[in-house]
Amino acid sequence: MRLLLVLSSFAILHSSFSQDSNAWLEKNATLIFHEAFEREEDGNLAKAIGNGWNSATADRVPNVKMADLDGGILKVASASEAAKHAAHIHHEAGFTDGGAVVRFRFPGLNKGETLQLGFVDRETKGVHAGHLCYGILSQSSVTLVDHKTGIMNLENRRRRDEAVAKKQKVPADLEALLKTKSINVPFKADTEWHELILLTVGDEMRLTLDGKLIAKHRSEGFAHPMKRWFSFLIPNTVWIDDVKIWKIR
Repeated sequence: MRLLLVLSSFAILHSSFSQDSNAWLEKNATLIFHEAFEREEDGNLAKAIGNGWNSATADRVPNVKMADLDGGILKVASASEAAKHAAHIHHEAGFTDGGAVVRFRFPGLNKGETLQLGFVDRETKGVHAGHLCYGILSQSSVTLVDHKTGIMNLENRRRRDEAVAKKQKVPADLEALLKTKSINVPFKADTEWHELILLTVGDEMRLTLDGKLIAKHRSEGFAHPMKRWFSFLIPNTVWIDDVKIWKIR
């Protein structure tokens, strides 16, 4: 039965040339959450954004406002140094295959503005903080990464950290494995508004920007059966105008 479901998902994914689009999602998926940020936030703490959003980092720096709702825009300014972590803002998702559509921009307020978004399952054992997989947009590249079976796997992490602590090379087999867990493609960022679609179906992740497929990659961790959280990890400044979470299955 599981094999049939996976095959069905791939049939859906490859059924249309315009698969990475709002129109395709409206036809083949279910909208499970929509956020336009048309309100004021209530304070600085984890649940201040409201509407089900939470934060894994806000309570570390309770006197610092890292998220500001301003004119229907979520303006994130991470206190990464004080919090010792990039701003981590997340919402319940709950699907096997699906993804998110996000309208965002880099406001140009800081050098090296980066947007990392993807999926977390804190109930997963053997994976650091439940980090599963992410798409990462920097000023010069787009990366798709499988953390579940890559560097967030606790055994892989232990082996890497032991080598680093001993000032040794990472074991060759681990280095070779980690190279298969991500793909990196050139990208030139700007300060305009863009629509990003991040989808996982089966063992494939795809990232589309303004209707153009930028990157796709296959890795077993993408097929994790439950993406419980949709998460943003933002190390400095990013503005987000609209978020839709879609479930394919």
